[in-house]
Amino acid sequence: MNVGVAHSEVNPNTRVMNSRGIWLAYVISVGVLHLVLLSIPFFSIPVVWTLTNVIHNLVMYLLLHTVKGTPFETPDQGKDRLLTHWEQIDYGMQCTSSRKFLSISPVVLYLLTSFYTKYDPVYFLINTASLLTVLLPKLPQFHGVRIFGVNKY
Repeated sequence: MNVGVAHSEVNPNTRVMNSRGIWLAYVISVGVLHLVLLSIPFFSIPVVWTLTNVIHNLVMYLLLHTVKGTPFETPDQGKDRLLTHWEQIDYGMQCTSSRKFLSISPVVLYLLTSFYTKYDPVYFLINTASLLTVLLPKLPQFHGVRIFGVNKY
C-alpha cells in the first residue's frame, strides 16, 4: 500500500513514456530546439543540424542513461535506486513501443542531419560519434552494465 503517495504506480518512471501525448511533446521539443538554433544568425544550416543532433543526444544520454533512481517515494525497497531511467522504462522489458520510439528517434534525427550536412566528413564523424554514444547504451546487452565502473553507485 502506498501511504502518502499520490500516484497509483509503484514507480511512475516505468510508464512515463506511455503517457498520453509524450511522444508528440518530445518531437515538438526537438523541433523547437532546432528552430531556436536556426534563429541564431551566424550559424550555417549544417552547424544548426549538427548542434540539434548533438544537443538532443547529450540531453537524452544524461536523462536516460546517467540519472539513476526515482524522484518518487516507492515501496520497492530501493531496488530502482541503482537503475537508470532507461532501465526502469516498461519495467525493464525490452522491445516495447516506448523503447523502440526512443531508439529510432535519434537514428531519424541522425539521418536528417547527415542529409542536410551533405555528408560532409567532419560533420558526419561528429554526428556518428554522438549517435553511438546514445544508441549503444540502449542495446539489451548493456542492460545493467556499467562500463569501467562509470555510474556504478
